[in-house]
Amino acid sequence: MTSEQIQREEDRLRGEWRTAAVLLATLALSGCSARHFAAARVAEALAAGGSGWGSDDDPQLVGEALPFALKTYESLLVELPDHPGLLLATCRGFVSYASGWVEAEADAAEADSYERAEAARQRARKLHLRGRDYCLRALDRRWPGLAERLSIEPAKALAPATRADADLLYWTGAAWGSAIALGADRPELVGDLPIVRALFERVISLDEQYDRGAAHEAMIALDARSATMGGSEERARLHYDRAVTLSGGLRASPHVAWAWSWALARQDRTEFRAALERALAVDAGASAPDRLANVLAQQRARLLLSRIDDLLLDSSGSTE
Repeated sequence: MTSEQIQREEDRLRGEWRTAAVLLATLALSGCSARHFAAARVAEALAAGGSGWGSDDDPQLVGEALPFALKTYESLLVELPDHPGLLLATCRGFVSYASGWVEAEADAAEADSYERAEAARQRARKLHLRGRDYCLRALDRRWPGLAERLSIEPAKALAPATRADADLLYWTGAAWGSAIALGADRPELVGDLPIVRALFERVISLDEQYDRGAAHEAMIALDARSATMGGSEERARLHYDRAVTLSGGLRASPHVAWAWSWALARQDRTEFRAALERALAVDAGASAPDRLANVLAQQRARLLLSRIDDLLLDSSGSTE
């Protein structure tokens, strides 16, 4: 990316959020009806997801812009607490920021400072839970009382969902599952794993190709767990293969998920390295909507490879 292109992208983002800031100021100064109308217009625009950040190749630029974006969403939700699209966008934004930037900060700090790494992970967990709660609000507005029913019979509670609900179900599961992964020492979170599984399984049953295999990728971590925790090697490999196939091989993240969830848990150095090298072999810019996610996934792959001797104690290869 040339300096001119970077400058144009910076100008575009500044302009986009300057417009949002002006509109927020309008909300503060307007009367009730005018404020509601203005908030609705902004919410519709933001919920539509028109920023195009997925095609960006500068994670730092996007990471610095996201906190302001998230506070913009939350400010609008004060005015429009029941807006389904804005609730989903806010949930998605918190999960994306926590996963792509705050967790990355924790990974980078691990080698030098356990305390800093742990503090970043706890912050990421809180952000994921914050996102989850916005998704749960959206679910409750779609089906009153669903959030409570999920804790009793998750599969039955999700039965009314249709293909149009796949986006909301997926991001609820992504937020909840990410929080659990960062809170393995918290029984009250780990006990919610069946809900997360039910959410992703329902997405797959409604639309297996949703976001080119995103739900299959999410299921890798769940089925990479031991059999006593409900995991299955056969299912984990199936989800990995389907995630790669449905993405057309254009995403690095399924390979990183496989290395982190499966190979690392089994101290399989050979497969750990091979999966991360497959991630790095993906052309990050071949699919414009995946460019930013690929850059982030490949950054993590390089970091994990650099720490292979710290993460895997057995240098002989697989322990299968």
